[in-house]
Amino acid sequence: MTLLAARRVTGRVWTSADRYSSALLRARYYSSDPALPNGQSTAKKQPQFHDYFVTHLPSSSLHPDPRGPSSPFHKLPRSASVPHTGDTPQSPASASASYQALIDRETTVVRIPLRSAKHHFGAVTARGTRPANEDTYQAGVIDIPAFAKRPPTSLTIRRRNNGDPLPKPRESRAAETASGDPQVFYFGVFDGHGGVDCSAFLRDYLHEYIQEAAVDIDLKSSLQLGAEMPPSNSELPVMQEGNRNKLGDLEKSLVQNWRRIVGGYFKRFKPPHFSYHGLESDDPSISNHVSIEEVMEYAFLRADLDFIKAQASKRADDLVQAERPLNDDEIFHRPSMTRSPKIGGPNRFKGGSTGSVAMISTPTPTPFWHPVGPSSLLVAHVGDTRMLLCSTTTGEAIPVTSNHHPSSPIEASRLRRYAATFVTDSFGEERMSGLANTRAFGDMQSKRIGVSAEPELKRIEMGPAEFSFLVMVSDGISGTLLDQEIVDIVKESRTPEQGARDVVNFSTEVTKEGDNATCLVIRLGGWERRLEGGVGSLGTKESREWRRQDATDPRRSRT
Repeated sequence: MTLLAARRVTGRVWTSADRYSSALLRARYYSSDPALPNGQSTAKKQPQFHDYFVTHLPSSSLHPDPRGPSSPFHKLPRSASVPHTGDTPQSPASASASYQALIDRETTVVRIPLRSAKHHFGAVTARGTRPANEDTYQAGVIDIPAFAKRPPTSLTIRRRNNGDPLPKPRESRAAETASGDPQVFYFGVFDGHGGVDCSAFLRDYLHEYIQEAAVDIDLKSSLQLGAEMPPSNSELPVMQEGNRNKLGDLEKSLVQNWRRIVGGYFKRFKPPHFSYHGLESDDPSISNHVSIEEVMEYAFLRADLDFIKAQASKRADDLVQAERPLNDDEIFHRPSMTRSPKIGGPNRFKGGSTGSVAMISTPTPTPFWHPVGPSSLLVAHVGDTRMLLCSTTTGEAIPVTSNHHPSSPIEASRLRRYAATFVTDSFGEERMSGLANTRAFGDMQSKRIGVSAEPELKRIEMGPAEFSFLVMVSDGISGTLLDQEIVDIVKESRTPEQGARDVVNFSTEVTKEGDNATCLVIRLGGWERRLEGGVGSLGTKESREWRRQDATDPRRSRT
């Protein structure tokens, strides 16, 4: 029975809170087609999120391949026995057959769990001295169209001497998705405050909001010919085919809901990447194209609105509600058949969470960690979690995000008209109405004065082996260690997983606050050359040794 049918049978009246509570039960998963008999419903494709990536490996690496070339290579002339060269020389028919057999040999699709692929990704989190760990993180493959720039044709088509294109080898590449695009990788770190409700919600559902926004507007791949590529020296976004009118309607509805429900700062709210006000143009190149940045901003603000509305609908001070069992709202008291999904716990959650998301898309099936493969990095950031890139050439730490604190000139000018007070605490940190972050998910009591989940968006086109790795850390680490110290610690590690563990261990060892610490390390194309740039990891080695000795000095506790 579909959700729409269930609503007709039960006769239950759905409130606005139910409609906005979660994207999981929205009726858009099912569409009633009048062309079908008896009003049958057809299910739309539901986006999938996997915590593993898929790749091709030759069968010979898993088990002996009995269907090898008919003629052994050692009996061929040397000029004809090197089948992997770009230009195959003129050779006998037997050599051509052997070459084709090697190119077309059977490959096996392998699923590799991302969280246990320590040579590609590492994530470590620690509670510190806090009563609970409110940090969460997520890593996987997100089901959205590719947003990378198309590579030049000269780089994608390899030809023989006679001009014929070479067959595409199926080895050393990632598997394509159901849509035919290369896999898009998703990494996120979320630092909760006041509890884990909001950070856990973002970990479990934020990627679904991004996927569903792409499905709603019928977003197409940037790798197809209909996508518009900006000039190489331009900062304009990559425009992909999509339903601009549908996205404009969604943006209008979202902004109106913020203004009507929250008010305050949001009465004159205009997200910077929303462009629904320009829909009057009849130019098809504008009406049929959208950017992934606009989709991300809509998904972030939509997730925040759903979380705020869910908390506002709860009655934590209602004694009758408090006496009801936690699963009273479930059908037959079974968690798998809930009538209205809950966001957060049973009581109203007044805290919030930061959120930093990194998505990596490649123009070809070559994975983003391959030394010869370019890729596009899209960063969406809210709060004071931090992302760093390590330059392969110089070895320097390149900050990708900025801290959304009251001390930031951009944030201060945005909020001084709404904030009740700007104060400086005993540690010298400026706060707004007691909050350290001016942008965050949740924090329902501070929304009217301007605390919002408007993401800081940045797109970086990464050339082959231009960067060695990407680091994502919570403020428990970035507030203790310098950016270059974090990068240098990862340089000395053998794997990304070890690098994440070393960063968390060192931060926990030298910290004076004991905050939750989370570190994610993502391998990029220049990983093998991470120690070659500049002075390697020696730039901060002496200072790190001094900090470790000072932290372990028994006389430190006396001061």
